[in-house]
Amino acid sequence: MKYNHLVVEPKWQKAWEEKGCFHAEENSDKKKFYALIEFPYPSGQGLHVGHPRPYTALDVVSRKRRLQGYNVLYPIGWDAFGLPTENYAIKNHIHPEIVTKNNVARFKKQIQSLGISFDWSREINTTDPEYYKWTQWIFLQLFKHGLAYKKEMAVNWCTSCKCVLANEEVVNGVCERCGSEVVRKVKSQWMLKITEYADRLIKDLDLVDYPDRVKAQQKNWIGKSTGAEVDFNTTEGDKLTVYTTRCDTLFGATYMVISPEHPCIEKWNDKIKNIEDVKAYQAEAAKKSDFERTELVKEKTGVMLDGVKAINPVNGKEIPIFVSDYVLVSYGTGAIMAVPAHDTRDWEFAKKFNLPIIEVVKGGDDVQKEAFTDCATGVMVNSDFLTGLTVEEAKKKMISWLEENKVGRAKTNYKLRDWVFSRQRYWGEPIPIVHCDKCGYVPIPESELPLRLPMVDSYEPTDTGESPLSKITDWVETTCPCCGGKAHRETDTMPQWAGSSWYFLRYMDPHNKEALASKEALNYWSPVDWYNGGMEHTTLHLLYSRFWHKFLYDIGVVPTPEPYAKRTSHGMILGENGEKMSKSRGNVVNPDDIVQQYGADTMRLYEMFIGDFEKAAPWNDKGIKGCRRFVERYYNLQEKLIDGDEVRPELECSIHKTIKKVSEDIENIKFNTAIASLMALMNDINAVGSINKKEYAIFSILLNPFAPHVTEEIWSTCNLGDGMVVDQPWPEYDESKCKANEIEIAVQVNGKIKTKLMIPAEAEQAEVIALAKADENVKKSVEGMNIIKEIYVKGRLVNIVVKP
Repeated sequence: MKYNHLVVEPKWQKAWEEKGCFHAEENSDKKKFYALIEFPYPSGQGLHVGHPRPYTALDVVSRKRRLQGYNVLYPIGWDAFGLPTENYAIKNHIHPEIVTKNNVARFKKQIQSLGISFDWSREINTTDPEYYKWTQWIFLQLFKHGLAYKKEMAVNWCTSCKCVLANEEVVNGVCERCGSEVVRKVKSQWMLKITEYADRLIKDLDLVDYPDRVKAQQKNWIGKSTGAEVDFNTTEGDKLTVYTTRCDTLFGATYMVISPEHPCIEKWNDKIKNIEDVKAYQAEAAKKSDFERTELVKEKTGVMLDGVKAINPVNGKEIPIFVSDYVLVSYGTGAIMAVPAHDTRDWEFAKKFNLPIIEVVKGGDDVQKEAFTDCATGVMVNSDFLTGLTVEEAKKKMISWLEENKVGRAKTNYKLRDWVFSRQRYWGEPIPIVHCDKCGYVPIPESELPLRLPMVDSYEPTDTGESPLSKITDWVETTCPCCGGKAHRETDTMPQWAGSSWYFLRYMDPHNKEALASKEALNYWSPVDWYNGGMEHTTLHLLYSRFWHKFLYDIGVVPTPEPYAKRTSHGMILGENGEKMSKSRGNVVNPDDIVQQYGADTMRLYEMFIGDFEKAAPWNDKGIKGCRRFVERYYNLQEKLIDGDEVRPELECSIHKTIKKVSEDIENIKFNTAIASLMALMNDINAVGSINKKEYAIFSILLNPFAPHVTEEIWSTCNLGDGMVVDQPWPEYDESKCKANEIEIAVQVNGKIKTKLMIPAEAEQAEVIALAKADENVKKSVEGMNIIKEIYVKGRLVNIVVKP
């Protein structure tokens, strides 16, 4: 029989939507299950076959959970603000709103053709004013609680996008989006005080089910360390404070380094004899990104301050101060003490500038030849009152000494910086703040939200680095909500991260006009039970959304301290050449073509069967054809259909084993082995030669999460039960029936297979050997020979060793 997916698949997609099969229930007494994917950015290029892999995976889980009686929320929406749309709009002279609308329509049509069981009644879009009203509302709460503030700072400036980038958006010194050069500029920026939550963002990882590598990425990015702040006096009477995790090595500090942006340089302008050299170095450093400046392999550069020195507080010795770009003003205090004997970077710098190298931890080779850095278990030397102590003992004693002498203190530090929250672009959420000369920065009243993005003729970035909104005088000029005087609206917009930091909450109650979601909805659906996304988002997006959620928890908006109970990550689908799919490489596979030629069920099966879900896998046309053959074999089982409302003994073990295997593998994201077990069951059915209605029904329900269209068609055509497959209960297995009554073993004579036997699964050795020796082929092989040994490997083989 010919299976026509072009007719079957649209038919069932329409039926599901008309019946609302996948709409989460309101006010339900059922146990809830909230599955979440990272909502897509709707680009003009549309989907490629890699995008549906995570959608299909959680769809398989969600469909199974519905059949198990859960009230499932599996929502979809669009992360639609941001630079790619705006850049496309500028290039093609189409308003970003129109670009977004067209892109969303294309993505939606593609996704719906795959039969993903999203609840489309809860669809959201970050560019919808009714959505970003609540993004703005959250920002206002952050501002009112002192967690949003404005600051003059050196920022990463993309020379092409003409906007500020967070450090995380600069990769190898260029913009991660457009690949253009990134330079440093000083600008006034909105910041979010994520550092206030650093400890909790680490500690609360104990509350969630995340892979170890994801937890490690979160912790590494936050970069918590314990050490001490140490005050170095200078010959100018000022103090330079450093943060160090190795205060035990202070006696080995032979020079200091400050960042090119350090304020003391300006302060000492008249005292530094080589100030022109220093200024030239500052200008060069301003052209580099933080990444370039801190690369370990880069050549060490710097300028020594001629005229000002630092004083080591533990021994009173004067030591030189250098300006070098490998020290960042944004990390720690913008100044470091350098201990070249025990730090590779300091050692290379000391060698280049011919500076003293003093060993203070014994245990390595000659520190004049290379730094000894593996010194956690070493013993202190050349360190006055620390000499003879272990490193850990020395740290404690030194902190006590610093505090007693009022030249230092114990300190916990973080690599995490506050979040740069300004973008000088048009296509983003307007920041709901006005500036008044009298009152300063003032939030607009919540009753005026949403502050809508005004329509503009020109949305290109300005050459001055100001937002295009700055040109709209009648929008910018307003009155102060506090004093009624003249004020100006903030013209920077929020970054794309804003809308994606809380979207999972809006899905819980997407049409609420009074709150971002009702208390009842938040209490019922929180937290997200299972969140899947790419490994590339397990640092920033995850960190940002956890921060926003914790803040909302603190002010009583949400009921849980963590947003996601479980997080998994998927590997990419690569091109057939093993490279990442991209238009430039010419290896993109369009899912529309696959659905047209082979069907959505085939594509879904293949994407789940392609390999370990957590690892990357190359696309392969042979594999897709094999999955299509499996769909057709399942469809054609109806030709072997017989009556019967009970599983027959000859298939009982196979079916119960398959129910168990598929049930467990779906929950453990082992989709490929779940499908393999269904293929094995197909072989067992074909070996029997027929399938009854009960057996076909069970097979159909097990296959349904992977191939929902063809299973609904068979269910309907063959009258396998009332309603549709989506209305059925998930099959249950009996552990006692998962063991075969009979098993097949090989029988060897002198290691060569002579026959295969079906034997009772629990047969004893004597019985099995007797059955083997009774076989005609074995009899012939041992006839006239002396049996030396009889070996039985339980459940696998018998080997009879003979000789003449």
